[in-house]
Amino acid sequence: MERGGVTDQLGIDLAGAGFELAILVGGIVIGGYVDKTKQYKPVTLACLLATMFFVIPLGLTDHMIGNEPVLLVAALLGLGLACGPIQPINAELAVDVTYPSDETAVESVQQVGGNLVSALMVPVAEWALNQDYEFFKQIRPLDSDIRGDVLLLFTIAAVTLVYFTTFDAPLMRTEADDEEGDDDSVVVDVAAAAS
Repeated sequence: MERGGVTDQLGIDLAGAGFELAILVGGIVIGGYVDKTKQYKPVTLACLLATMFFVIPLGLTDHMIGNEPVLLVAALLGLGLACGPIQPINAELAVDVTYPSDETAVESVQQVGGNLVSALMVPVAEWALNQDYEFFKQIRPLDSDIRGDVLLLFTIAAVTLVYFTTFDAPLMRTEADDEEGDDDSVVVDVAAAAS
């Protein structure tokens, strides 16, 4: 935050609160859309792409412009909106494709797996935090540098995006719900005809 020009504690606290609020709003709005449309894959891919876009300004310093706190906070809010819904949407996707398995077991496996990967990434992130890469050193208007931890987050999102493009599984629960809905309409019609 300090690198981007947000240096006072209140500003840092407010930016963090805004990030958490953006995660919540993103989860409600984007998650609600996915609940209605069942467009898990395209929405997840769009969220990953937006995450890649919004993570860059968090560690980028353009030497010509200098610190841009407004850009930093806007990127943080955009990141919250984009990355916040990814886990809940894909928890729902996992339940949908593994139906009729136990929802709690599926979500627990996903949560434990995510926490394990996060824990394993901590040493890598600590190392990357101390790395700094400069670009376009010879071209003054483009001279900038970026922190290694931001490049790590960008790379994780990019690898996830590329891998997730290969995902293709039937939505078993949605199909079962659709079949059940069709059966209910037949029962209602038969009951109405008998009256």
